[in-house]
Amino acid sequence: MTDTERVKPFSVAAGDTRPVILVAPRLERTDPCLRMPERLAPEEAVATVFMDAILAAGGLPLVMPLTEDEAVLASLVEMADGVAIPGGQDVNPALWGDTSGYDEALLCPERDAFEVRLVRAVLAAHKPLFATCRGAQILNVALGGSLCMDVPHFEPVNGMVRWRHAPILSDPAHPVEVKAGSLLERALGGFTMVQANSSHHCCVDRLGEGVELVARATDGVPEGIEVPAERFCLGVQWHPEYTWRTIPTDFSLWKAFVDAARGA
Repeated sequence: MTDTERVKPFSVAAGDTRPVILVAPRLERTDPCLRMPERLAPEEAVATVFMDAILAAGGLPLVMPLTEDEAVLASLVEMADGVAIPGGQDVNPALWGDTSGYDEALLCPERDAFEVRLVRAVLAAHKPLFATCRGAQILNVALGGSLCMDVPHFEPVNGMVRWRHAPILSDPAHPVEVKAGSLLERALGGFTMVQANSSHHCCVDRLGEGVELVARATDGVPEGIEVPAERFCLGVQWHPEYTWRTIPTDFSLWKAFVDAARGA
């Protein structure tokens, strides 16, 4: 399937007033190989499923540049109706003062620096923010929280065994219990128990300032956070960009976010 065929069902018609959703990019590096012996520049990109989910929900997704320029960042946030932060590399534990050491191959300092400033700028502007997996984690860290970097050894709640939280992207991996009355419950269409996929080995630990834990997997692993003081600031540990076509509650998340960006 070509790119043109892929996006055709969600193409923007003339006069369409879709809200602009800025998406923080991943940063991917490719080592030289036989096919390309030169070292290519890093690529700032977003998974097609992430963009498609925003398009299908009625938004107009645009990829942000990773920038250190505060004026550029301010201009980007000003033009956005909403901002989305996807998954990716691990967040550096040094950001919350853990200097015990961590595998640097799993980290992306450029994203850490950019996304911490992005989260704070978006919240200062009171723009809707939706974050998935790493995005939810950096949201918590940007507000002074910390992470558990070892979900495979997370102690489950009494009477439960730990669910598999390793890569299961296209299918449900486990149930998630959602706090009644939360933004997440409303965004999911009123459900307090949903099914979610899973692909992570880190999760929220100590909550940041103003952050509320609103969902857990039934084994106790944190799965959803929000900032109640904001109109729409939501982070989920799973990847609804992969399952919005097949799990109705996941598509409801994207619709709720885009509706918030539209001001509905």
